[in-house]
Amino acid sequence: MRAAATVPASSRGYDGGKKVPGRKRHIVTDCLGMLLVVAVTAANIGDRDAAVGLLARLRRLHRDITLVWADGGYTGSIVDWCRQKLALTLEIVKRTADMQGFVVLPRRWVAERTFAWLMNSRRLARDYETLSATSEAMIRWSMVTRMGRRLARPRTVGRR
Repeated sequence: MRAAATVPASSRGYDGGKKVPGRKRHIVTDCLGMLLVVAVTAANIGDRDAAVGLLARLRRLHRDITLVWADGGYTGSIVDWCRQKLALTLEIVKRTADMQGFVVLPRRWVAERTFAWLMNSRRLARDYETLSATSEAMIRWSMVTRMGRRLARPRTVGRR
């Protein structure tokens, strides 16, 4: 996520893969796409490094979760670390070599859909917050308003 000029250089970096300066947002959602845990890091922090704190927070807040699906950026020793230290099964959902162009991968679309929902909040289109913790709070607030709208929506006759 691109960061505004107000974001201090100490909390932003450069993501060489996507060629974007700013911060990265890491989320864990449930199967419906509802936000469970969020972490905002500098863009130059690797996915595996950010996952350590994110998954530890997930384990503290949600003891009943045992399986986590993740994309290919979270491969490596983090899978064994999760199993041994957190009693979590980290299952990597990867693209196969024969896939070309955009392909919807099982379970990964849930988190991508949540990111799309969050981008409906104008405040989250760019990172304006000075502190990463404030940025995380804005993401949580956006998700709370989304969930509130979903709960307040009138039900149709055929739905239960």
